[in-house]
Amino acid sequence: MFDVVAMGELLIDFTPSGYAETGNMLYEKNPGGAPANVLAAVSKLGRTCAFLGMVGNDQHGIFLKNILEENKIDTTGLKFSHEFNTTLAFVHLDKSGDRTFSFYRNPGADMMYSKNDIDYDVVKNGKVFHFGSISMTDEPVRSATIKAVEHARKQGCLISYDPNLRPPLWRNLKEARENILIGLKYADILKLSEEELEFITDNGNLVSATSNLYSMGISAILVTLGAKGCFYRYKGGSGRLDTYDTKVVDTTGAGDAFLGGILYKLCNMDCKAISEMDRADFERVIDFGNATGSLCATKRGAIPAMPDITEVEKCMKEVPRVIAENI
Repeated sequence: MFDVVAMGELLIDFTPSGYAETGNMLYEKNPGGAPANVLAAVSKLGRTCAFLGMVGNDQHGIFLKNILEENKIDTTGLKFSHEFNTTLAFVHLDKSGDRTFSFYRNPGADMMYSKNDIDYDVVKNGKVFHFGSISMTDEPVRSATIKAVEHARKQGCLISYDPNLRPPLWRNLKEARENILIGLKYADILKLSEEELEFITDNGNLVSATSNLYSMGISAILVTLGAKGCFYRYKGGSGRLDTYDTKVVDTTGAGDAFLGGILYKLCNMDCKAISEMDRADFERVIDFGNATGSLCATKRGAIPAMPDITEVEKCMKEVPRVIAENI
């Protein structure tokens, strides 16, 4: 039995790591891919995980498989392509540590994962099934993702979804929005950024936009706000929680770490129905996610930056919160 099973992209992040003597940018090779990042966060905190996806049968793909196993993530459902290479992403950081991406994925092996590649035994043995929209950009992985989510739902899994909008990976934004909306139909937990919320709803107001999404039957909506923490909506109400005042180095994977912290806490509660939680319990879950995400942002890379339970608990006890203006 796995606490969290995730399906989607597994790739290489090349992260800026300084400059050569010539003045050219140096890049550090780091494992990445949002679903894998979430699993790494959950596993590092102490829960069992499994991954479904595809990488190339190349040095990068072998490296990624080894990284998952080093992080105690089951790779039974990981497939290798002998025809297509592992996807690469170059991360570009601004002065505040925020990032943008350039992708080499035309196509990447992760796009070629099909319905025939799904290990249904892995899916049915998960308590939580997590996926994102990047595995819905192209066929055959789009159909495979929907098939796997539907199977997970039939097995009674809690479904976690991250729209994770990356415009360069879509043919156009109309197609992106149409497919991202499909994912919403299955979500129990929705994690997204302010920009993604506005993109999906065409509404920049946190209160009304999340209210519209909640009416679709989503149990919990979590909007990450960077230094302002997290805005949430669920059956018990809505509100915002401050995050922790850490020194930001690289935000790559911070949102995934946040969600990993959330899923970890829910698994600790044996996936108690979110609708049954009082607001204090629900906010404790979010507060833990905030701490996990803020710690991830203090290091370069995604999977290598995931904190363990000792680090998170220490952060929650010793690090002050950012005092952000009320929303």
